[in-house]
Amino acid sequence: MKILIVTGMEGADNCAAALTKILQLECEIAQGRKTAISALKRSEYAAIVVDEGIIDSDPAGVEQIWQLAGLAIPVQVNFALSGAQRLAREIRMALNRRERERALAHEAAAAAIETELKSTVAGLLLHSQLALQDREIPAPLAEKLRLVADLAGNLREQLAPHQPRL
Repeated sequence: MKILIVTGMEGADNCAAALTKILQLECEIAQGRKTAISALKRSEYAAIVVDEGIIDSDPAGVEQIWQLAGLAIPVQVNFALSGAQRLAREIRMALNRRERERALAHEAAAAAIETELKSTVAGLLLHSQLALQDREIPAPLAEKLRLVADLAGNLREQLAPHQPRL
C-alpha cells in the first residue's frame, strides 16, 4: 500500500519521509495536478492526501484526481496547520474506516448470498417432495426426484446454523 500526497508545499519530502516512518507505508509526493494524475495512472494507492491549498486554487484539477482515485481513500488536509503526527492520525483513521466498511460490505454480501441459497434450496426441496407425492410418476423418474430431494435436504442442513450440542 502506498499513499499519494498532493501538495505544492515546500518541505513536502520531509513530511513524506516522516509519514513513511510513522505509518510504515510508502508515501509519494505529487507537486500538483499533472504529477498526481500521472501517478494515479501509473500506480494504485491506499489513500490520496490533498492539500486544501490545491483544492482552493484548482478545484477542477482536484476533481480529476478524485475521479482517477479508484479505491483510494480521499483525505483533505490543510498542510499549513497540520504536522506529520496529525496527518498520520488522519490517514490512519481513513484507512481504518475503509477497512471497517469493507468488512461490513463483505458480511452483507455473504448474508445476501446465504439468504438466496437458502431460498433456492427450500424451493428445490419443496417442489421435489411435491412431485414425489404424484402417484403416476414412473419409477426411474421417482428415483431421480428422491435423489434431488435428498441432495437439497443435505444442502439445507449444511446451510443451517450449527447448534452446539448439550
